Amino acid sequence: MTDVVVQIPETSRRLDAIDRKILMVLQEDASLSVAEIGDRVGLSSTPCWKRIQRLEADGVIIKRVALVDQNKIGLGISVFVSVESSDHSDAWLKRFAEAVSAMPEVMEFYRMAGDVDYMLRVVVADMQAYDVFYKKLISAVPLKNVTSRFAMEKIKSVTALPIPAVVAG
Repeated sequence: MTDVVVQIPETSRRLDAIDRKILMVLQEDASLSVAEIGDRVGLSSTPCWKRIQRLEADGVIIKRVALVDQNKIGLGISVFVSVESSDHSDAWLKRFAEAVSAMPEVMEFYRMAGDVDYMLRVVVADMQAYDVFYKKLISAVPLKNVTSRFAMEKIKSVTALPIPAVVAG
């Protein structure tokens, strides 16, 4: 039997149980005061603030944002777009990534393993808006295949990552 070694990024090694609690609290409500966060994790304000600042400086906390309901701002259609390419050169990928990254309708953009090369999550107001997006996408660079899957119902959508517990060593 072979042992599997999992590489843990350096930052993860420095996260203790309190850091993890702070991250869980902030993912649920980043608008809480430092005092409230501290109360929830068992710290006074100053050490709590220092930990939050360190988490930001280390890039663990990327940014704090407001989450907006896409339906309430008229973006009621979610589309998962899979893209296949015949060209896998660095130059093609650079052009494709730049073009897709500039499209505000694209909420997420992944390079995939498996039967498709790229996956996009796109939000638009209606079918006409998707058609405009689609034409913009297919004109950006040569593509082999584009498949669109329209979400009929959002069953689960969370933004909070599951923070793993500290494993005793």
